[in-house]
Amino acid sequence: MKLSVSGRATATAVVAAATLLATGSIAGAAPAPEPVAIAAAPDIPVTAVKAHLTQLQSIATANGGNRAHGRTGYRASLDYVKAKLDAAGFTTTIQQFTASGRVGYNLIADWPGGDTNQVVMAGSHLDSVSSGAGINDNGTGSAAVLEAALTVARTGYQPTKHLRFAWWGAEELGLVGSRYYVNSLSSANRARISGYLNFDMIGSPNPGYFVYDDDPAIEKTFKDYFAGIGVATEIETEGDGRSDHAPFKSAGVPVGGLFTGASRAKTAAQVTKWGGTAGQAFDRCYHSSCDTTANVNDTALNRNADALAHAVWTLSQ
Repeated sequence: MKLSVSGRATATAVVAAATLLATGSIAGAAPAPEPVAIAAAPDIPVTAVKAHLTQLQSIATANGGNRAHGRTGYRASLDYVKAKLDAAGFTTTIQQFTASGRVGYNLIADWPGGDTNQVVMAGSHLDSVSSGAGINDNGTGSAAVLEAALTVARTGYQPTKHLRFAWWGAEELGLVGSRYYVNSLSSANRARISGYLNFDMIGSPNPGYFVYDDDPAIEKTFKDYFAGIGVATEIETEGDGRSDHAPFKSAGVPVGGLFTGASRAKTAAQVTKWGGTAGQAFDRCYHSSCDTTANVNDTALNRNADALAHAVWTLSQ
């Protein structure tokens, strides 16, 4: 932010006065208290997120072209994510359930430390539809959550609150995995979750920048991040209540999240804000066989992965 000349002079005077107080140079003045340092979230390299997407694509290709609930591609996807987390020092738990006559799985990963009476969760659904590999829907959310978790481990981050990450099964069948998880919690354990952040489709090829408006504090955290990088946002309405935040919200947990759009068409006004193509769906390959690694906008994925990390770091301190 640029200051006017008079503004700069005022700011300089304020800084000088603060420095004198801090050093005790003004007679009788007590030293100012040390400011509390807020740890900034590290950058999440989009190349690392895309490397996970490449692995998910390879898994789908080797397993009938999809990673759907009850199929071998889903379990292979879960095993890939779990192996990365186990190697990084997370405590992982596989939760099993049944839906549509097939066994499904959730993966929960806890980072050791932090106040377990204040849990910040970030999650995404790991399953695809049966018609395709599901790389934008929802490999992008799953890969970004995974890389954020691995960054927590790599940086040795020790937040005040407890961090938990989750990958849900059978979302495409009606939020089955996340609902099973929420219903399995005692009322006391639900109350310990101070916030759940959901990431479902964050790299759409004709992207918008949509923020959930469920919890004001979480919403502001995301909006502040995007404002800081000069990207306009809109309230998310297309998928409202249609992803894994919904069971948490119904249980009284504060929720928020990000989304880059699915089958709705981008308007001319949105093109003015974000670029892209008016009249075209945010994701023309939504729930289709063309939802592959070629169906991802790197800029949107990068911005949303960094926004994810910003929210995890900010809300867990």
